[in-house]
Amino acid sequence: MLPENSMPSPLEDLDKIIVDEAMINERLIQLGEEINIAYEGKEVAVIAIINGAIIFVADLIRQLSIPIQLDCIRVSSYRDETTPVQAPEIIDSIRLNLEGVHVLLIDDILDTGNTLSRVSTIISNLNPASLKTCVLLDKHTKRSVDFDADFVGFQIPDEFVVGYGLDFAERYRQLPCIGILKPDLQNPPVWA
Repeated sequence: MLPENSMPSPLEDLDKIIVDEAMINERLIQLGEEINIAYEGKEVAVIAIINGAIIFVADLIRQLSIPIQLDCIRVSSYRDETTPVQAPEIIDSIRLNLEGVHVLLIDDILDTGNTLSRVSTIISNLNPASLKTCVLLDKHTKRSVDFDADFVGFQIPDEFVVGYGLDFAERYRQLPCIGILKPDLQNPPVWA
């Protein structure tokens, strides 16, 4: 095992950076403006799908000038794989009363559409006044279900990405950018 001070930087595990920190910051401001306009004069319940969206949501809500409530829902579908290995499983649910409330559901990435579709159905069954979705990344891939987000940060290619909240086996979330993980690292981990 390497001494702690000689551990490689997680950035070194990226094959390529596709969205850098400056691009993220600029897009956050733009998305905030879009959301403020869409919900002008309304209070909104922001529902974050965590863990992946936690950094994105924290940074995005600082751009909002509208009144908000915040709650989280925890969903699992990837485990330690690079593709979803199961139908989305709700691990921890929403605690806010969403009946008659405008809801903005935020996730880190839209790929198969399964997670956002499932959580949107759950929220719709709670009778909100409206429901819109926002994703940091919209991956150009074949969807398992027909689903499009109302607000999108970036369109990305069909590659496995990490950083800015997105992980592989709970690692790389802290990276300030979004990058493609090196192919040889896209296997179930064997970390010491």
